[in-house]
Amino acid sequence: MIYRLADGISIEASAQGSFLVSSRPLRMVRLNKALLKLIERLDDGIQPESAAEIKVLESLVKSGFVERDFTKLQGSQDLQRLPSVSIVIPVKDRADDLRNCLTSLQQLDYPQDKVEVIVVDDGSSDNTPQVAEELGAVLLASGVVGGGPALARNKGAAVASGEILAFIDSDCSAAEDWLADLLPAFSDEKLAAVGGWVDGMHHGSVLDRYEAVMSSLNLGRREMSGGAGGDTFYLPSCNLLMRKTAFVAAGGFRTELQVGEDVDLTWRLRDAGWKIQYLPIGTVYHAHRAVLWPFMRRRFDYGTSEGLLQQLHPLRGKKMLLPPMLVSILLLMTVAAVTFSLLPLPAAALLLLIDSCSTKRRMGKQGLCLSIGKILTARIRAVGSLGYYLGYHLLRYYLLPLLLMSILYLPAAPLTLGLLLAVGLVDYRVRKPGMSLPGFYHCYFLEQLAYGSGAFWGCFKLKSFASYRLNLQSG
Repeated sequence: MIYRLADGISIEASAQGSFLVSSRPLRMVRLNKALLKLIERLDDGIQPESAAEIKVLESLVKSGFVERDFTKLQGSQDLQRLPSVSIVIPVKDRADDLRNCLTSLQQLDYPQDKVEVIVVDDGSSDNTPQVAEELGAVLLASGVVGGGPALARNKGAAVASGEILAFIDSDCSAAEDWLADLLPAFSDEKLAAVGGWVDGMHHGSVLDRYEAVMSSLNLGRREMSGGAGGDTFYLPSCNLLMRKTAFVAAGGFRTELQVGEDVDLTWRLRDAGWKIQYLPIGTVYHAHRAVLWPFMRRRFDYGTSEGLLQQLHPLRGKKMLLPPMLVSILLLMTVAAVTFSLLPLPAAALLLLIDSCSTKRRMGKQGLCLSIGKILTARIRAVGSLGYYLGYHLLRYYLLPLLLMSILYLPAAPLTLGLLLAVGLVDYRVRKPGMSLPGFYHCYFLEQLAYGSGAFWGCFKLKSFASYRLNLQSG
């Protein structure tokens, strides 16, 4: 395991000591002499020399100050130390896709005698079963026609002999280092499951390039982990490795769920005291839906799962921190944009300056003296981040009402358009989809519309809109 300082982290020294400082968001950690020596070694990346160093560095990883690289498992290592892996693939009528998937698994950089491949056929009418047998997979029948991926995965897991279950979908292909990248995470005995990077298999069409970076299967370039708690972090099942003991103890996937079954299972693991982790490595390539209607239909389906997941996990929900001063600044800026007036902007600038001076004073009391310019820049970013998250939530769940309001009350149209353009631009710049901005906006608009409509429809059928509840917290 190699540890190094994360991007945007610096060491700041003052007469009262040294500090580790993050600019996005603005946070700091005071460093004693021993910790400062450890941090100074991180410039080129280090391997910890003791359990105590690992504990300290892991706490800094969790808070975002430090990042780590896992050392890949190598096939030349002691075979007795390598875990056995059962790869489970649910499939129905995808013979060509399955052939590509199984071919990629034969090329894994992992001892083949440690790998078991199980294909669970969910009632295919084509030659899918023959492809599975031809390429040497263990073939099982789900026992029904179209029982769904959750049922098929459970069937496969029930006969799996591996210590680790590796779930991949039939329309995916694995990179050679898929297992070698992700398996080292299980050195943490508290870890139940780890998920990896999901890339697009094709990049020819506009939707291909959009899905490659904007699909809900792609969790981004930052490592994430979650244990007990009420947040909504989960792992997608198309690239998911899990301890078989944890899977069995949790009861596997809920077979009644046709979408969201991976969300439900990883939340149940966390509720049971396990930890789950996402690493932006261990790549699986997914053949995304590259035709407009199937793309929107899938986003609609994903949205319908929100209401049922909320009923199954009532303590989990959307949380948002709303610092009163930043909210006031953002509100004044919004009023200026909606009314096309500059009058609210001086008040917003004054509040921003007061907030920055207050932040500088609080940090100064702890011994860290940063320039007002640096703090002001950080607080401007904080206002922008708050605006983005609030705007994204509005687009995700309320785009259709916003469109109706804009038609019935034309002065609301600039607000809706501005919201879509501003939030979409942030995602475009962060995700870098490799497509034109107009093309991105087109896909982005349709995605938010489809997902939000699905969420509403799912809640309407359940006669419960609890999943729309946003837990607002001041800070």
